[in-house]
Amino acid sequence: MTSTRRRRPTLDDVAEAVGVSRATVSNAYNRPDQLSAQLREQVLRAAKELGYPGPNPTARSLATSRTGAIAFLLDASLSAAFSDPALSITLDALAKAVEPTGHALLLLPGGEAHGGPASERVLAAQADIAVAYSLADGSPALEAVHDRGLPLVVIDQPLLPDTARVGCDDHGGAVLAARHLLELGHRRFAILSAPRLSPEGPSGLESARASSFHGTRERLAGYLSTLSAAGVTDVAVAEAPWLSADTARASAAELLTATPRPTALLCMSDQLALAAVAAARQLGLRVPDDVSVVGFDDTPQAAWAEPPLTTVRQDLAGKGRTAGELILHLLAGDNPPPPVVLPVSLIRRNSTAAV
Repeated sequence: MTSTRRRRPTLDDVAEAVGVSRATVSNAYNRPDQLSAQLREQVLRAAKELGYPGPNPTARSLATSRTGAIAFLLDASLSAAFSDPALSITLDALAKAVEPTGHALLLLPGGEAHGGPASERVLAAQADIAVAYSLADGSPALEAVHDRGLPLVVIDQPLLPDTARVGCDDHGGAVLAARHLLELGHRRFAILSAPRLSPEGPSGLESARASSFHGTRERLAGYLSTLSAAGVTDVAVAEAPWLSADTARASAAELLTATPRPTALLCMSDQLALAAVAAARQLGLRVPDDVSVVGFDDTPQAAWAEPPLTTVRQDLAGKGRTAGELILHLLAGDNPPPPVVLPVSLIRRNSTAAV
């Protein structure tokens, strides 16, 4: 019996239809920068009319020894991570930067222990390169990246020798925030800190100093050194997760019900600062009349808040673009360039006022 199954169109069929070489059709999918926009559109239109779905990704990876994927290592679960606007902005800019290569992002979420993805997941991931997004010191996931021999780009933390990295001036940003409040006359301060991920024990100043996150240690050091230089040495510290609004509000309320009550709160992220504003409101305190609040990041929510949030601005989109450029350099076989530290600035809005 004769088969009536229709033959699947091939790359050669598209090349013949357009009157170009096989390499030109291949470039239309794999190296679009090698073709003019008009020619690429002509090739893709012919492929669509013929029903050609594009190169087989499995065959392509076997031929090139490339998977076409970037393993993006997260510290938290996906639901928690995508509640963080700073991550969303950074990740979007990174994805746009690597888009011309055709690489896809393979997201590897962290577990409950907040040490990044499990080593087994990293070892099994089909990827050409890894990106560590704000992982703790000593994360087992990074050991797995090293064991795989994968190129690595770090966004923010940890600090690793001979590794491509992009981050912001955490210490300098904290200095700007503390100095701003001192200039407004504040002398009773408290700090709402990011998680320590250090051995179990009560949260507080020593716990924050022992944090496994480089950024937390740097921001804390910037706050404390600036306050100490102005003669302010009695500073309360409470710890809260980056993204748990309920826990962050409870930690902020703990600080705001202390005696004497602080007149200024330094918060290590905008998310924490917004939680602090909500906690103050629940306690019947006015921001900034009764307590001034400063955040860190300058996410879109900071400008929309009521009152609009004074915060330290870091270039989140620039961080993502730079990470994408570092990825492209490493995929091209270049050696890791020196770490990139992006500048920060203070954005003054209505959540701070003179004491």
